[in-house]
Amino acid sequence: MRDLPGDEVSVTAAPTPVDPTALELADEMAVAVQDFVIAVERVAAGGLGDSAIALLLIHTSELAAHGARLGALTDVVPEGRYEPDTGGEPEVDDLRLRLAEVFSHADRYNTIDDPYFPAPEIVESSLSDDLSSIVTDLNHGFGHYAAGRPIEALWWWQYAYLSSWGEDVLNAHAALRSMISHIRLDLETR
Repeated sequence: MRDLPGDEVSVTAAPTPVDPTALELADEMAVAVQDFVIAVERVAAGGLGDSAIALLLIHTSELAAHGARLGALTDVVPEGRYEPDTGGEPEVDDLRLRLAEVFSHADRYNTIDDPYFPAPEIVESSLSDDLSSIVTDLNHGFGHYAAGRPIEALWWWQYAYLSSWGEDVLNAHAALRSMISHIRLDLETR
């Protein structure tokens, strides 16, 4: 049938098919995010003693493995050109302060800034800052996931892994591993 002048033809583009592997990864990442956030909140609540360090050692390791999968993927491309608003970001200042209390004198540690920078330097970091920053990044992506935008969430988690939380989780993991070594080997911590 031929369209005549003046006839309106409505053409709707078929939605871009979503890679089922990407959706599966988004689901797995959402579970990992929730597990990590719950573990950090449990530690921040206090009362776990040295088991808090072991708990976080396990969860930073698991999160780093999930992040490595994100880093190994070809860039995830969100459906829209602009990132949809996820609403207000949850406040993490109280979480950060409670973590600083839990770690007290062991909160601060040293790490190397970008090892590929021509003259890497040692910088002081903080477990409470790193962990609360990771929670902020993960929760932002989870806001997209909870709103039914798993590809947007996956894009955010990948982007934030490469730009911020990936480094933070590896640094925190190294500090926690060192801390648990000091505890188990009866070495003096800072």
